[in-house]
Amino acid sequence: MTSDPDGAREFYGRLFGWTAVRSAMEGSEYLTFRRGDADVAGMAVQMAGSPAEDAWSIYLAVEDVDATTRAARVAGGQVLAEPVTIGSMGRMAVVSDPTGAAVGLWQPLDFAGFGVTGEVGSPVWHELNTLDYPTAVAFYETVFGWKPVVLSDTDEFRYSTIGAEGAMVAGVFDASAHLPAGMPSHWQLYLGVADVPAAAALVSELGGTVLQEPWHSEFGTFARVSDRTGAMFVLGSVDQPDATDQPATT
Repeated sequence: MTSDPDGAREFYGRLFGWTAVRSAMEGSEYLTFRRGDADVAGMAVQMAGSPAEDAWSIYLAVEDVDATTRAARVAGGQVLAEPVTIGSMGRMAVVSDPTGAAVGLWQPLDFAGFGVTGEVGSPVWHELNTLDYPTAVAFYETVFGWKPVVLSDTDEFRYSTIGAEGAMVAGVFDASAHLPAGMPSHWQLYLGVADVPAAAALVSELGGTVLQEPWHSEFGTFARVSDRTGAMFVLGSVDQPDATDQPATT
């Protein structure tokens, strides 16, 4: 969601090489970002006067958005946007978990979601930073049937991953001792780049902000940044294929 669609098109186009394609729905201002021919993200325009901040949102695929919305409410979440059908693409809703983190629900019809992940210029990770880790984990287990795998369970670093072994797609992080005062629980998007320091420098050149300088961990190199209007995301390093691994051409 952005209050500056033209600026966002330029920013993400230059940062990730994305192109923007307008929705085929008549009167819609929704744009789909593509990396090559693959869909990687979407952009909607904030309504004038909206009190909401510009932000990236995470959508979780569900089989039945109405049933999942009801389950979220029963499990202590709140419904922020009731289920609605988006043309022939699918049905969506937005809920918040009991710790206050908003997340979208998507029941696909014609549109299944990401065309590519885990590569440069595409989503590489999704992460819930929560102020109440036990409550959050229980909610997603109940509502989505997740079976989290505990990566670490210490006061310094408490984290669970979601997804099959070798194909993990998301994580739940106990951020109670790490988030700045006043920052609520939230979902966070990671986008892949080949060179995190260079991409972070480009963010600044394009008018964005580096919120946390690049850091290294056993999982890769990362930097927390925001675009020109404050929508936050994380740059994550992606290994480039070795040229010797590429098929020979004739």
